Amino acid sequence: MELSWLSWLYAAVAQVIIWIHTGFSTFLNPDGGLTWALTIITLTAFMRILIFPLFLKQMRSSRKMQELAPKVADLRKRYKNDKQRMNQEVMALYQGAGANPLGGCLPIVAQFPIFISMFTVLQAMANGQAKWGMTQELVDSARKAHIFGAPLPANFFMSSADIEGFDAGVVQTKIVLAIFVAISSLTTFLTVRQSVTRSMAQMPDNPMAQQQKILMYISPLFAFFSLNFPLGLILYWVTTNVWTLGQQHWFYSRHPMPEYDAKGNVIPAKSKPGLLAKIRGTTPEEQAPPPPPEPKIVRQQPSRQPRSKRTGSKKS
Repeated sequence: MELSWLSWLYAAVAQVIIWIHTGFSTFLNPDGGLTWALTIITLTAFMRILIFPLFLKQMRSSRKMQELAPKVADLRKRYKNDKQRMNQEVMALYQGAGANPLGGCLPIVAQFPIFISMFTVLQAMANGQAKWGMTQELVDSARKAHIFGAPLPANFFMSSADIEGFDAGVVQTKIVLAIFVAISSLTTFLTVRQSVTRSMAQMPDNPMAQQQKILMYISPLFAFFSLNFPLGLILYWVTTNVWTLGQQHWFYSRHPMPEYDAKGNVIPAKSKPGLLAKIRGTTPEEQAPPPPPEPKIVRQQPSRQPRSKRTGSKKS
């Protein structure tokens, strides 16, 4: 379904596809499956880099909310019989710490137009529709491309006659599509599991823990709805899932779960060594040893001489 107010974004995505495909076509076959696979992967990576600041904002907002979780739990326990007062105290706590409960949701909402645009443009190409500045020659080139013997515009439920019309084997095409969908489902599960495991470790008494576990096992099933998607779109979903999994792992490794003291205050986490330090096998302390202490300067005060020894003095 096309949204008219996103037409400018459709045109931008289509233009990026043209640029990327033209670049790879300088040294690869323009109609080859490798060229189009690299075009879709590069397009996905480019879009994810574009929205990377939104990801950081989302994760930092989530981390700040986690740091305030013990204090929020204490307020809920203290004012459990007065919900109005409890909500006021919780909001005052968030405002005092500069935390926004909606901060983790707004970046996700902002990402939707980009993902919808990529989905719509790739779907139009799979259907053979030349739109938003793309030529029919470019669209036909994409429809001729095969990845591991499966046509780029083919889907799992396509009839045998349609698949054979792309000069492709029916069984091989369905096997390739099934493998890509399985990979998409696995990466979805690993991404959700990574997030849920961290959340449960942070808040073991979370009343929503059981629902999060159910979501962890249900979410991969949604990937099977992509069996009705063209191979090009499934490749996009696999790429974005792998990117999300790696990006999330990177953030969690750089920002370990907060620890608390007896009063519920956050204990500053020790910095972890970077990639270069891991290769060298050194710790942050070894990488940057503290400077040697400066010598202490002791100022000596002149001792007071007896009156008889002072210059110009005479004995009485």
